[in-house]
Amino acid sequence: MKRIASLFLVSLFAGAITLGAYKLFFEEDHYKWVQADQDTPVLSTSNLSTSAKGAGINEVDFTIAAEKTVNAVVHVKNMSTNKGSNSLSDFFYGFERQQTPQIGTGSGVIISPDGYIVTNNHVIANATQLEVTLNNKKTYEAKVIGADSDTDIALLKIDVDRPLPYLAFGDSDNSRVGEWVLAVGNPFSLTSTVTAGIVSAKARSLGRNQSFIQTDAAVNPGNSGGALVNTNGDLIGINTAITSQTGSYVGYAFAVPSNIAKKVVEDIMEFGNVQRGLLGISAANVNSRAAMELGLDEIEGVYISQVSEDSGAAEAGLQEGDIIKQVDDILVRKFSELTGYLSSKRPGDTVDVIVDREGNKLTKKVTLKKQQTVILPTTGFMVKNLSDDDKKTFGVKKGVKIIDVPEGYERYDLKNKVIIAVDDNEVANINDAQEHFGEISRYGRTSFTMINEKGEKERLILQ
Repeated sequence: MKRIASLFLVSLFAGAITLGAYKLFFEEDHYKWVQADQDTPVLSTSNLSTSAKGAGINEVDFTIAAEKTVNAVVHVKNMSTNKGSNSLSDFFYGFERQQTPQIGTGSGVIISPDGYIVTNNHVIANATQLEVTLNNKKTYEAKVIGADSDTDIALLKIDVDRPLPYLAFGDSDNSRVGEWVLAVGNPFSLTSTVTAGIVSAKARSLGRNQSFIQTDAAVNPGNSGGALVNTNGDLIGINTAITSQTGSYVGYAFAVPSNIAKKVVEDIMEFGNVQRGLLGISAANVNSRAAMELGLDEIEGVYISQVSEDSGAAEAGLQEGDIIKQVDDILVRKFSELTGYLSSKRPGDTVDVIVDREGNKLTKKVTLKKQQTVILPTTGFMVKNLSDDDKKTFGVKKGVKIIDVPEGYERYDLKNKVIIAVDDNEVANINDAQEHFGEISRYGRTSFTMINEKGEKERLILQ
């Protein structure tokens, strides 16, 4: 009996030593910061066990969102012909190059039961024929309803005899960094591929005046035009681009936010083109050195370097030097956040713009106006609608003013002249100019009728 008692005491002592050593050397404490007061220590130890790590991941269920999405994502095949590289000499002298058939593939998202599909503009660019394959392997010929190269969004339509599964647009403004998302598409023609990740960042500009959602869900060639959805299966983005030195996924990808894609689609359906509502400002890229030179105490926001005449910003009283801090309910810390929100608006919409003016917060109601500047197809001329001052200077009521030309056209001295006609077609504004320049053939003869600052009419013939 004494021997049993001795063995029990030895075992108990050994267990105590083992437990103490584990506590001292191996167990990881979990800490949380709390507000300090007289009775509460600054640093407290929580009672969570180490097994609680990662529990949040295990609680996420992707199956419902995946099942909801795969049947609404389609495979898009672009059949086109390539004439080789086009140079300025092709335009002037009409060189014809041998046509080579090409096939490109991408993805698309069904957004209505009657067969409307949203995809990327670059997926369908230059197509002579488009073919769409559903998840059930049925194939349809698709037609382009409209496209917008600036946002890289295009709208397709297929004719179907029964309702199709589709995705509803979610509110991308409400998506949060760290939120779980799924990317669904057809990478490398592997149909109905689902990958998971999180929203890594919002309002990425990628060097363009546009706003993208960044995600670490794996996206590869062929995913373009596919769906980025939240765990409810709501469409919050259209997968568009990756940044990679290899051309394949390296850890992050980018999607056009659903609010922008939805607005582009609605504009195409209603107007046939995209209606852009502009503030009418130019923004300075304010860095720390520039901030000190400008005497700014902080650089968070959009610094207005110029206000365009006859713009909504000018009419509302925005001034050079104002710092835009917020638009409606959206906090603005950088230019892409401003452009991302305004991309979901139309001309005529009114927004509340909160600015910091020399330390004072002011709220200005700004009515957005139509886009005044465009780059014309075929030639690459940058033109703008005529202001009231331009109409007086040139003695005209209609036309578009050339404000920049690409390399190769400088010798023609075209800048600051007003185009009033292309061939026999009158040009009243930038919409007319886009239409008529889009009809120019690289292999034909084209004439531009222009007015110079002396009010003299000039004619330029390209052939």
